[in-house]
Amino acid sequence: MRTCLISDNHDIKIGMRLAGIEGFVARTREEILRLLEELIEEGKAEIIIITEKAALMVEDELMKMKTDRDLPLIVEIPSPDIPGRRDYILRYIKESIGLKI
Repeated sequence: MRTCLISDNHDIKIGMRLAGIEGFVARTREEILRLLEELIEEGKAEIIIITEKAALMVEDELMKMKTDRDLPLIVEIPSPDIPGRRDYILRYIKESIGLKI
């Protein structure tokens, strides 16, 4: 299963690369849409990880991509430069499965 990252942050790309995930840095709406279309249409990834800040730039198109297809799975991860998101992972787990940590 191939996983790819689309990020607006070079540091996140490096960290994910250390985990074995190939990534791309895109800072404009057009770059993000081009990468998404390329990864989806050419079947290059079964899982696409996208940072929250990048996802916000293409919010409507991303929602359509998520609802129109089974694959690839598109997952948003928090961006470090969006304030107030420190407890994102814990809150996500709590809301998803009801587990309290």
